[in-house]
Amino acid sequence: MAKLPEDGRPIFVQIAEMIEDDILEGRLAEETQVPSTNQFASFYRINPATAAKGVNQLVDQSILYKKRGIGMFVSTGAQEKLREKRRELFYEQYIVAMIQEAKKLGITKDQLTEMIQKRG
Repeated sequence: MAKLPEDGRPIFVQIAEMIEDDILEGRLAEETQVPSTNQFASFYRINPATAAKGVNQLVDQSILYKKRGIGMFVSTGAQEKLREKRRELFYEQYIVAMIQEAKKLGITKDQLTEMIQKRG
């Protein structure tokens, strides 16, 4: 398990995002079991309720599902669902903001495209 960053975001959000990253990067395959909330709590020295809140957030989004008496598992299709979610967030957080800033600075669409291609 990776170390939680100290970035001011709620710990349960960081736990959920860490699980998402593990799914997106293939460290947690679909239909495999994820660590238990007690394992998260013990490893990160956090309250089990905080860990559960992060895990349950992913259950609510159908990224994880519970097998009664066994634990939490990655849902089939979770990786693609997360990719789509992250693409939408990327667009909203970065692309829209970039276009707005470019307009303020008088950067044309062609200039912006050229800048992106130069760094790409």
